[in-house]
Amino acid sequence: MRILIAEDHPILGPNVKQGLEQCHYAADLVTNGQDALAFGMTIPYDLIILDVMLPELNGFEICKSLRDNQRRMPLLFLTALGGVEQRISGLDLGADDYLTKPFLFGELEARVRALLRRRNEGKTAVLQFFDLQLDTRTHEVTRGTCSIPLSSKEYALLEFLMYHPRHVLSRRMIADHVWDNDADHLSNIIDVYIGYLRTKLCARGEPNIIHAIRGVGYQLKEPEG
Repeated sequence: MRILIAEDHPILGPNVKQGLEQCHYAADLVTNGQDALAFGMTIPYDLIILDVMLPELNGFEICKSLRDNQRRMPLLFLTALGGVEQRISGLDLGADDYLTKPFLFGELEARVRALLRRRNEGKTAVLQFFDLQLDTRTHEVTRGTCSIPLSSKEYALLEFLMYHPRHVLSRRMIADHVWDNDADHLSNIIDVYIGYLRTKLCARGEPNIIHAIRGVGYQLKEPEG
């Protein structure tokens, strides 16, 4: 899952980004309204966390522009403006949630989980494919009866594959949902992490279920043969 954070506070913004990355999300951080709108218009984020008082464009203007242009990803306002009228304005413009500062990171994380669950409404919290299981609440991954420890990026990559079983996913699609804008040479990085995942998922001789589609990307599907 990839999240955009628009926050100009020099400490809070990086702290939120770091916290979300530790929770297995890919997170981009921008510090002004123009960048927030540009990123939101061009990258298919799973969620946007938006401060209201941003330089260049404020959060309300960004929210309105995104919704006017049919960008329907969940949007959470995270702001010091906690008045009732301001909360009403933000929600009426199309925001899905509104959290005032100061806040506990645990509450922000819970709201993020709730919004992403809502977006994937109808999908179970426990993803199952072949003999592989991934619990999106606890981030526990098991194959058969064996638990498989994954890094944050490995988990995010596997989660994206398991949300789209049997779909052929291009490297661009994977990069857009799993990596942030700090990643260079994404094609090579994706191939490397696919290799890491295969090694861990097949550590006890299990058949491979992540198949390379030549010239395109990857597909999670049943073992060949």
